[in-house]
This record gives sequence, C-alpha cells and structure tokens, in this order.
Amino acid sequence: MEFSIAADHPCLSGHFPGRPLVPGVVLLEHVVEAVEAAGGPADARWRWPQVKFLQPLLPGDKARIELQPLPDGRPGWRFRILRDGVVLASGELSAA
Repeated sequence: MEFSIAADHPCLSGHFPGRPLVPGVVLLEHVVEAVEAAGGPADARWRWPQVKFLQPLLPGDKARIELQPLPDGRPGWRFRILRDGVVLASGELSAA
C-alpha cells in the first residue's frame, strides 16, 4: 500500500513548526489501514510489541507499507514503511 501525507494535513501544524514531520502515530494509522485492507480485523484493539522509527517522513513524500504474517502462525503482522527503498519504520502489531 502506498500513501503520502499532504502538506496541509492537520497533524503537521504543531509537528514541528517550520520543519514539519509526519508524526509516528499517523504512520501507524496507515499500517492499521493496510492490515485491514489485507483482511485483518477491522476495529480491533492493537498491540504494538515492537516499533522502531528510523527516518522521518516529510509531507508530500510517497511511502509504501509492506506486511508479512508473523512467523510460527502467531496472529499478527510484521510491517515496514519505506520511502525509495529506505526503511522509515518497522515493527510488529497484533490484535489485542
């Protein structure tokens, strides 16, 4: 799934003035949307046992989300958010 955040998105007004960065919570909202689009439970309560933010996403940048089921049949997904092949964030989520 690909996405970008427009420069006029309300989340950017205070994050950060003069040098806006897309907040991590907005990135994670897109991960949830990607999981739901891939057949994951809608309106689930999510656990995030592991999340790493490695690089910022700037307004207007295109990002892509990759999902993989967790190994060993555990319910949940591993995710990566990439921009031009560079990992911006990665982690795991599962329904609580």
